Amino acid sequence: MTRAQASGAVAVCVALGIGVRPVHAQTTPPTQSTQAEKPKTSVLPLTDEDRKAAFPAVDGHTVHDKSIHYFVLFDQLEWQNGRGGRSLSIDSKAWVGGDRDRLWLRAEGEAEGTKTGASQAQFLYGRAIARWWDLVAGVRQDFGGGPGQTWAAIGLQGLAPYWFEVEATAYVGQSGRTHVRLETEYELLLTNRLVLQPLVEVELYGRAIPERGIGRGLSTSGVGLRMRYEIRREIAPYVGVSWERKYGGTGDFARAAGDPAASARFTLGLRTWF
Repeated sequence: MTRAQASGAVAVCVALGIGVRPVHAQTTPPTQSTQAEKPKTSVLPLTDEDRKAAFPAVDGHTVHDKSIHYFVLFDQLEWQNGRGGRSLSIDSKAWVGGDRDRLWLRAEGEAEGTKTGASQAQFLYGRAIARWWDLVAGVRQDFGGGPGQTWAAIGLQGLAPYWFEVEATAYVGQSGRTHVRLETEYELLLTNRLVLQPLVEVELYGRAIPERGIGRGLSTSGVGLRMRYEIRREIAPYVGVSWERKYGGTGDFARAAGDPAASARFTLGLRTWF
């Protein structure tokens, strides 16, 4: 096509309203943004008010170390039946005080019919000396089963490794008499409500106390095994067995009085606390 013919063709297209693109025009590719668009988010930036709400000013850690609390436990409230006869037995403890300083009451005893057997009550002051241990000191009064006697007491109680509850107490009485008592128990949770509780206790005396039927040295040992069902944590009936052995002079005093030196008993009782 000659230049004149091309010019004529263009003129015809213009006259008809048809757009003409130059032959040598080149399309430019769409440009891409050099920066990626920022993702949209609904999280607002932190402000000083937010930080104050999350970390309020605290004047002191709130604890109850200055508050007075109390606890009463009847660990054994039971009926016993065995070779030595039938009897009622009680073993209880209570405390009142704060986190570190408390007043303790321990009471235990037994009765056969209308006759009160060997019983005792202890009034102790306890001071927490470690995370799981208390040092206790005070007095103990014996009554029933012979003439009454007063003792000074000092001991250690708490939770040993593997969750063994331990009480170790030494006593000094009239005429330089001495007595040491060791007791430990464990609570094995078979289910959330069924608990097996073994207990072991040992007593030693430095001197004989004939009027109370106690000999010198290793006096008695006892083993108990009780299975309780917690209707509520505070109320748990139980059944079990206990075995007691009297040694040396204590065994001789028991046999002279017509009692066995060793006996096993069936127990039925209630454990409760508040």
